[in-house]
Amino acid sequence: MNIPRTSSPRIVIIGGGFGGVALAKKLAKQEVQVILLDKNNYHTFQPLLYQVSTGGLEPDSIAYPIRKILKDFSNFYFRLANVEAIDTKKNKVVTNIGKLKFDYLVIATGSKTNYFGNSEIEKYSMAMKTIPQSLNLRSLILENFEAALLTSDLNERNALMNFVIVGGGPTGVELAGALAEIKKGILPKDYPDLDTRMAQIHIVQSADCILKGMSKKASEKAEEFLEKLGVNIWKNVRVTHYDGKTVTTNTDLAFETETLIWAAGVKGATIKGLDATELITRDNRLLVNEFNQVKGFEHIFAIGDIANMVTENFPDGLPMMAQPAIQQGEQLGSNLLRFIEQKPMKPFTFKDKGAMATIGRNKAVVDLKRFKFQGVFAWYVWMFVHLFFLIGFRNRMVVFINWVYNYVRFDREARLIIRPFKKNRKI
Repeated sequence: MNIPRTSSPRIVIIGGGFGGVALAKKLAKQEVQVILLDKNNYHTFQPLLYQVSTGGLEPDSIAYPIRKILKDFSNFYFRLANVEAIDTKKNKVVTNIGKLKFDYLVIATGSKTNYFGNSEIEKYSMAMKTIPQSLNLRSLILENFEAALLTSDLNERNALMNFVIVGGGPTGVELAGALAEIKKGILPKDYPDLDTRMAQIHIVQSADCILKGMSKKASEKAEEFLEKLGVNIWKNVRVTHYDGKTVTTNTDLAFETETLIWAAGVKGATIKGLDATELITRDNRLLVNEFNQVKGFEHIFAIGDIANMVTENFPDGLPMMAQPAIQQGEQLGSNLLRFIEQKPMKPFTFKDKGAMATIGRNKAVVDLKRFKFQGVFAWYVWMFVHLFFLIGFRNRMVVFINWVYNYVRFDREARLIIRPFKKNRKI
């Protein structure tokens, strides 16, 4: 990989997400060599992926080059690589561009979509975990409306304009709200010769409420907001099958749709070599202790979504969200330096800063530690927080200008089929 040899400890980080970037920044300018490996050369601000999918933002406004984030640090190296395995005996990572020896290894690979073993749903549904997937979804949504214009078959037209979102968490709720606003304010202008009132948006949730991880008030208010936007919410219903056309459930409820969006869960993105049964929890995450050390290893660590750290307040592990990843990355940076100097490490304590979700224009729900509020003020708080955590001044300005423009004009300029998407279909 053409990494210079050094007498300083070599720390290899796998993954350029929230945790990996936070850790690399913490280790910058220290007496260590930091190497970050990722299959993409950019960091993705995942909370806004749904806006790329619905034409509210272009992808480059929520992505930022990893090299640029850490360009001023002489001890930092980035390699575009897909990590295939970890050799724990020889302390090496095996990638598609070669092998690399490490003194300390940090797994920050994040999560991937969890289909719970249903291969048919995985094949025919749409996911939204990466920028390419979001662009595929954007293309499919727009292509479906173009196709609806051309068919005289009413059932086919309705299937093209029906959208089923599986999962009532923040991703599903925010996506449903965005689609509902497109139906209300944009489709009638773009497709005046199509009865877009027939378009339907459904959320299918296996639990008895949406936004299950948030407060009861937030869940109820979000449901109220969505219903006012015309979104159909089906609770206590589980999707069991999808063949590319028909969605079947564990009830007598079924949907005819060309677009099933799977937002029903995630699981850890493990790597061969650290996938032994005793290391993995049911959601495919690596067991770690209070110092983020992977079970059975002193020099291998895991942070963020891939790490399952059990605490008194979180007996099933910390939530798979950005904040735990950022906080773990920052603290592990300090702990690694202490560990190298043979000083005792400090146990990690998660500072829960709350949760939030937006349900479209002037509508959001926010749960903070001491305060819970909904509506317009919550929407402004949601926007401020997301702008604050975006990396790069340009990205903040571009997103802010887009939001202001979309708000004033009630428009979404990025509804472009840049890269046509061909959906899998059952033969």
